[in-house]
Amino acid sequence: MNKNHTFHIPVMGIGFTVDSPLKVAQYGIDSVISLVDDILLEKLRKMYSEKFEIPYTEITDKIDDFRAKRITSYLDMMSDLVDRKFEALKNGATDKGEELKAYVSMLPSSSTVKQEFKKLTEKGFCLSELKKWASQNLIKGSIDVNIMTKVDKDNYIKNEKLPIEYNDAHAALRGFANSKLQSSVVLSAGMNPRLYAYMSQFNDFYPAEDGTFKKKIILKVSDYRSALIQGKFLAKKGLWVSEYRIESGLNCGGHAFATDGYLLGPVLAEFKEKREELRDSIEVMVNQELINQGRAISKAPLKLKISAQGGVGTKEEHEFLLNQYQLDAVGWGTPFLLVPEATTVDEKTMNQLMLAKEEDMYLSDISPLGVPFNNLKSNTKDLEKEILINKGRPGSSCPKKFVALNKEFKETGICTASREYQYLKIKELDKVGLPLKDYQKEFNKITDKSCTCVGLGTSALLAYNLDTKVEGNGVSICPGPNMAYYSKIVSLKNMTDHIYGRDNMISRTDRPNLFIKELSIYISYLKNKLDAVKTAMTTKEEKYLLTFANNLNEGISYYKTLFSELKNPFQEIKEDIFQSLDNGENTLSLILLEIQNLSTQNQEKQAAL
Repeated sequence: MNKNHTFHIPVMGIGFTVDSPLKVAQYGIDSVISLVDDILLEKLRKMYSEKFEIPYTEITDKIDDFRAKRITSYLDMMSDLVDRKFEALKNGATDKGEELKAYVSMLPSSSTVKQEFKKLTEKGFCLSELKKWASQNLIKGSIDVNIMTKVDKDNYIKNEKLPIEYNDAHAALRGFANSKLQSSVVLSAGMNPRLYAYMSQFNDFYPAEDGTFKKKIILKVSDYRSALIQGKFLAKKGLWVSEYRIESGLNCGGHAFATDGYLLGPVLAEFKEKREELRDSIEVMVNQELINQGRAISKAPLKLKISAQGGVGTKEEHEFLLNQYQLDAVGWGTPFLLVPEATTVDEKTMNQLMLAKEEDMYLSDISPLGVPFNNLKSNTKDLEKEILINKGRPGSSCPKKFVALNKEFKETGICTASREYQYLKIKELDKVGLPLKDYQKEFNKITDKSCTCVGLGTSALLAYNLDTKVEGNGVSICPGPNMAYYSKIVSLKNMTDHIYGRDNMISRTDRPNLFIKELSIYISYLKNKLDAVKTAMTTKEEKYLLTFANNLNEGISYYKTLFSELKNPFQEIKEDIFQSLDNGENTLSLILLEIQNLSTQNQEKQAAL
């Protein structure tokens, strides 16, 4: 069934969209729950069980397979509560149809459902007729889930390693697979072959004869090659990827995967050009494997969706992406952090987000995963971290250990943001005897890591006045750069009106086009990478920098052609766009010259040895 909306709300952090489906699914809006923190899910299940008078039995960590069972129970509860809200909305009996009107009012103006509703209500109607129409035409939003594939920590009982299916990502997948949801799992952060192989054990991920799925697979990717490799790997297990969700490498919230300088526009163009080739080639592989397994093959062609997200901020950009690249949907993340009707953010953090400007958001090294992480200056988790450093006790107590993945000192793994790891690492550093300046640089690298697996979930606990004795009150927040252009709390209706061009939630007039903003972020990233290797650039680093710069140049050339050929979109800012592209080209020329000079100097040094 086709969706009524052309946008979705992606996963944000660990807690910011943890209960978004309960807020927006009844209005037909898709959203994504993070499955990282089963402890948080269990606390919220208890809270909602009390609120909606649902019987609750705690799933303690003494129960076998508690992580998967907590996740299944939380998702089942979400499913039941969303169904309850959606049925009430369709029946419209309790509020004289106000919720039904709200649903329809938020749809795109071009929506046939919206037009039919207008015709139906203009001529007068009876309640039973309206209920029948709502039942036939309204669609609830999907309760999707996100698993970061690499956050797949081994687990132990009394120093005895448990089987791989008890690893964190494996258990999360099982929790989703065993739930009553008919929705999608969004797999992010790259390929995990063992996890992908494990998916093949669950029948819900295989197609029925009519081409439908109980549970679908969505891959979050940043380039076509990654999509093809992962799609084929899953196809060899008989698993079909129903959607490729393309995310800007750097112009997004949370973890940032910079690729090798591939910009969003050229990546989307490649997907558009090769979409049918991708679908057809992978479907052949899937069907062959289904035959090998003795499973049913879909009689209808398997459906493939392509969507994009990262930095979108206006109706014009939204519609351009949909039309130019024939996308099925566009993800809107960061702006929804200022929509309490859609996301869960505590008041203090909300105020920080409203005041945030460009200089307050930066690409940091705080993530224990070792991946660049979009961060907000002076967030309370980082302030908490600084206090511990100043006390001479750097590092977190690591109460949840979801990213205890480093095995440098322990086979069972330690988180690089933990007090234990940082103590051992600093002890090791002390023995090296570095000059003070070099020592401080290395010390800062060690202590920069922040306890994000706790910090990214705490906001939800604070927002609902739940116990934070274990977690503390520090909040990590990971907005995309787009946050700088939104400065007020808005309603869900306000934001959908903004997306569809019926209202404007951006008060500033200097917001750059999403492609130009992404380009500037990539160039800054490249400059920082170059600065980091200036003293001793290796051949490998030189190759990486050159590849990165050349890919950016190719992206600029693509944009120059694209914007030259566009007839209607972005007419008012075309002059600024071309000026920005020229500036980017000039900056890259200087960067390439600097790389060349460093390379020559290195060669001369080698020759002199």
